[in-house]
Amino acid sequence: MRVLGIVRLFHREIGISTKRWKLAAKMSSLPTSPAPLPCLALDPDVENHIKQTYCNSQVVAAIGQEEAERRFDCTIEHLSLPPGYTTLRVNTVNRTRDVIREELQQLLKKEYSNKAVPCPPVEPHPVLPDVLLIPTTGPHLSLQHHSKEIMVDIPCGAAILRGAHIFAPGVLGATADVQAGDQVSVYVDVAGKCLRGFQKSYDGPRVFVGNGVARMSRDDIFSVAQEELSGIGVEMTSPLYDCPPLNDVMSDSIFLQNLPSTVAGHVLNPKPGDRVLDMCAAPGGKTTHLATLMSNQGTVIALDKSQGKVDKVIANAGRLGLTCIQAYMFDGGQAASETAVCEKDGKSLGAPPYPPNTFDRVLVDAPCSALGQRPALGNKMKLKTLKSYPTYQRRLFPAAVQLLKTGGVLVYSTCTLTLEENEGQVEWLLNTFPCLKLEPQVKMSSKLQLGTSLG
Repeated sequence: MRVLGIVRLFHREIGISTKRWKLAAKMSSLPTSPAPLPCLALDPDVENHIKQTYCNSQVVAAIGQEEAERRFDCTIEHLSLPPGYTTLRVNTVNRTRDVIREELQQLLKKEYSNKAVPCPPVEPHPVLPDVLLIPTTGPHLSLQHHSKEIMVDIPCGAAILRGAHIFAPGVLGATADVQAGDQVSVYVDVAGKCLRGFQKSYDGPRVFVGNGVARMSRDDIFSVAQEELSGIGVEMTSPLYDCPPLNDVMSDSIFLQNLPSTVAGHVLNPKPGDRVLDMCAAPGGKTTHLATLMSNQGTVIALDKSQGKVDKVIANAGRLGLTCIQAYMFDGGQAASETAVCEKDGKSLGAPPYPPNTFDRVLVDAPCSALGQRPALGNKMKLKTLKSYPTYQRRLFPAAVQLLKTGGVLVYSTCTLTLEENEGQVEWLLNTFPCLKLEPQVKMSSKLQLGTSLG
């Protein structure tokens, strides 16, 4: 049988090992944590569905029911916690990692000169040559709770746990006496019930995420329409988990990117001069990584269905100085056409669709249920929505396979932890397209989850 290409599964399991040299921890090695963050509350039907996956017959036969349930519970407990490291991918096209690391370390020393906590080290990843790591410290359980309070929503709370300050539009509520310069405690409305403009101490379900200094008064924040607000509303000075805010810091040299996302680019492993397709590219983190791995030589086609998202890809490529990326608003599932003709100028492939056998490597980083994203302080997804993702993901594969050159590489990745969206999809892909073969996992990924014929 002719083998069109190889397919590599890389599903982005949550990385919760505190040992920085591990790229993905086995479930049995997950540490416990004293963090005062609640366990992620899922819809009961969703939780039961995922639990059945983790405790399927193959898993139970291998490790027993009790251990399977323990691993599932441990996974859910850790989803609300931030990663142990802030991961930075460096732009190595024009400068070395060591030079960028030293410059960033000096900037952090200046940033932390007036803080009560020591400046964190910037460490090179011991395996990936284009990654820097900054350790997260916490939880800081002895923080004082101030009488003046700020309420934020779940996305803002998650950003705070990753090192962000609070921009004014993200403030849901503030006690009536909050003035600029005040010390405030910040809480997350985990139930989504706090109305914007709330001015009392909120007594609904909430989670403390740290202390800060108000940079705007309550009146400044709520006297104008939310869409007219800008700037930092609260500067987080003592967050529950400390990691440096790095938005817009050395933006031409570093890119904030979760470690598993960076690993996905290395698994695809594009070479200078390759033609590469990123079928679901926005906001462009993996797209720009692929271009960097190619030394900005070759062609990376980035597709997304929204012009706004495509604009983000273009903006990220521009600030990193990457010129080999061509981004188009187009449905990746429709990107292949028998009648299409590529442009012949040697540099541009032109707009999609493209003829078969066009690309050396294809990345299908598919839209997914995103249940592996951390920290997750709340999730209202229903089972019907969860079950809809595999069908949507499968509509991308026919075009991906058709566009792949003979001997090429297709990487399928997600940021979720369901069997149906990961190993189950690869099992379906191999059964549906016998011209493909599965390449064994590389060492930087964890083992396959049991529950399919792949196990």
